[in-house]
Amino acid sequence: MYDVIIAGGGPTGAVLAAELRLHDVRVLVLEKETEPVPFSRIVGLHIRSLELMDMRGLLERILPHGRRRPAAGFFAAINKPAPAGLDSAHAYLLGIPQRVLVRLLEEHAIERGAQVRHGCAVAGFVQDDEGVTVELDDGERLRSRYLVGCDGARSTVRKLLGVGFPGEPARNETLMGEMEVGVSQEEIAARVAQAGGTRSRFWLRPFGEGVYSVVVPAEGVGDRGRPPTLEDFRRRLRAVAGTDFGVHSPRWMSRFGDATRLAERYRAGRVLLAGDAAHIHPPIGGQGLNLGVQDAFNLGWKLAAQVRGWAPEALLDTYEAERRPVAADVLDNTRAQTELTSAEPGPQAVRRLLTELMDFDVVNRHLTEKITAIGVRYDFGDGPDLLGRRLRDIELRRGSLYGLLHRGRGLLLDRTGRLTAGVWSDRVDHLADPSAALDVPCVLLRPDGHVAWIGDDQRDLDVHLARWFGQHQ
Repeated sequence: MYDVIIAGGGPTGAVLAAELRLHDVRVLVLEKETEPVPFSRIVGLHIRSLELMDMRGLLERILPHGRRRPAAGFFAAINKPAPAGLDSAHAYLLGIPQRVLVRLLEEHAIERGAQVRHGCAVAGFVQDDEGVTVELDDGERLRSRYLVGCDGARSTVRKLLGVGFPGEPARNETLMGEMEVGVSQEEIAARVAQAGGTRSRFWLRPFGEGVYSVVVPAEGVGDRGRPPTLEDFRRRLRAVAGTDFGVHSPRWMSRFGDATRLAERYRAGRVLLAGDAAHIHPPIGGQGLNLGVQDAFNLGWKLAAQVRGWAPEALLDTYEAERRPVAADVLDNTRAQTELTSAEPGPQAVRRLLTELMDFDVVNRHLTEKITAIGVRYDFGDGPDLLGRRLRDIELRRGSLYGLLHRGRGLLLDRTGRLTAGVWSDRVDHLADPSAALDVPCVLLRPDGHVAWIGDDQRDLDVHLARWFGQHQ
């Protein structure tokens, strides 16, 4: 008997497993693939994901395997510099091979005590008042209190659950990869400028060391289960630009479409959805993996509280209430960005106008915070603007704020020295630090780093401790 079975061992599933293990939840991860994919595209961890990794002591493990890039040029690939003074200690993009990231996150989950089984997939399940009976594709049956589908865009769990996945199918597909070229930068620039006037989904951009990011429209909508070949790139480059630029030695190659869908709900009884099983959208802006990882950090402590028996009645429902609107916003901004890559005169006119507007810092900052998710604010009711937002890492007498969140517990950060976590001290840490760099007297942080309460009154604090961390007998 497991507490939670997770279908899918990608980044979302691995992060969720590790989060659950912080609270001694018995976790089994089922991953249908037996081996890593033979190709590995580079993915980008945005600011908020980097902060969350830092909160769990994972960032130092990941950083050596990635490459830092400026937090700029995200929105519709409009080339603007990063806004000055972004409110984060990690104001950069970390590019990292997806296969490496998955391995690191899976190793972390296993070290925490999660069980991971490769070559296993969910074929069916039945839930009742006590739990979920999960049938694997080899006929084996397992019992768990909860099941979470982190099994991707074609999620078996979502389909078996009967949850609708409305949206728009793919209309266009694009080839993307990193590879070396056999011509000069001058020739590349001339050819791209010549072809770019009619095809904005086409570019070759240098990454250094002779490697280029290559993006070119695919021919129709094909089988996304089959990775593209180098010859596919050469053929499409010749069709678009009249030359294949002598591309060779690919680092990775992939294809993506502009399908956009959002699950009608994230939970039905004891079965939940997260990551691409709950939402898909074009990869423009690089938000997909980050959105799933942030789902996992939101869900993990809440599901653990439910399993451990101390969750307030509505706590698990806040997962959908908070994360589904965030996903809907990401779908909208990727729809907008995709329109701006159209070669049609109207979208191109809007693109030129937005390019001008992004010279205003407030516009550039708003779009950057949207893409990197540091602008997310959950609705916790009336209160100061900080309420519901994540709190950036700040220096404290006992080190850094994020260093105090490694255990996945709540935190009462108290500048007055007069408050206490009281009977919730088994779930919430308390730090009295009058030197903390806050503009408010005290904050209550949830395990995901979002501000759940602001104030200095103990009775009001107790109400909010009970709201987020349960009643004590």
